[in-house]
Amino acid sequence: MKLIVTGSIAFDYLMSFPGKFTEHLLPEHFSRVSLSFLVDSMDKRRGGCAPNIAYTLALLGERPYLMATAGQDFGDYRRWLDAAGVDTSLVKEIEGKFTASFFCNTDEANNQIASFYTGAMAHAAELSFRTVDRPDLVIISPNDPAAMVQYSDECRALGIRYMFDPGQQCARMSGDELREGIVGAAMVICNDYEFELIRQKTGMNEADILEKSEVLIVTKGEKGSSILERGKQTDVPAVEPTRIADPTGVGDAYRGGFMKGLAKAAGYDVCAQLGSVAATYALEHLGGSSHAYSHAEFKERYEGHFGTLSLAL
Repeated sequence: MKLIVTGSIAFDYLMSFPGKFTEHLLPEHFSRVSLSFLVDSMDKRRGGCAPNIAYTLALLGERPYLMATAGQDFGDYRRWLDAAGVDTSLVKEIEGKFTASFFCNTDEANNQIASFYTGAMAHAAELSFRTVDRPDLVIISPNDPAAMVQYSDECRALGIRYMFDPGQQCARMSGDELREGIVGAAMVICNDYEFELIRQKTGMNEADILEKSEVLIVTKGEKGSSILERGKQTDVPAVEPTRIADPTGVGDAYRGGFMKGLAKAAGYDVCAQLGSVAATYALEHLGGSSHAYSHAEFKERYEGHFGTLSLAL
């Protein structure tokens, strides 16, 4: 199956704060917030939603196409992705711009405060599905909002099956933009907080979304995920980690595992189970693509939680 992953390419600057953000947020002063958190550590990592998703797909035996824009500093990252099994031929490097950057501070309760510098990602709408060979499945993950709307429009017009994953851009996109992505999507995926933003901004509830899409996947962190279809809900538990290193990229790994199941024509429950296992590997490591596993290791861990895995990785 030909898979195309769209979304941000970024460098992640990951910091850790040895306390809880909530202890320093004063409700009576929300009208004027001025805070600085002294962090204990900082790591620069390869990141971005699209490479994180594509990396998990490559680990699981697929060769996904990465379709995104990056900056003049992308060379080493491109070579690393190519070596990892990701096809970067659809990535466009923007001269005179730096690759987008994600600055994330995580506290001891795994709460996060983050900022995102757009950089080359602002040019994502310069790419088009009209200029690439037809894929079997596309995921539209967080990216420049105009590009996300354009990609969903093109996928509908060209009859391309796509998964809409607005993610962090739920905070930036308007209700109309979110609705544009949802209408006609084969699948909509978000976490429980993002779903509430979608509900508020679009006025669409679960039933409304399922009138426009085949399935709604809502991830819930350590509580697992829920797969909602018309008249049916399937809850899939999370896989308990051996340790918690960093939540960055965990949702992307889940999406990669879910898409692997789709590539193998598995049921949505199995797709979600694959996503749960993939997500836990990411949670146990710093950054969204610093982990690795063999197919045998992944299968053993899956079967230890969910029983026999019938599909071949």
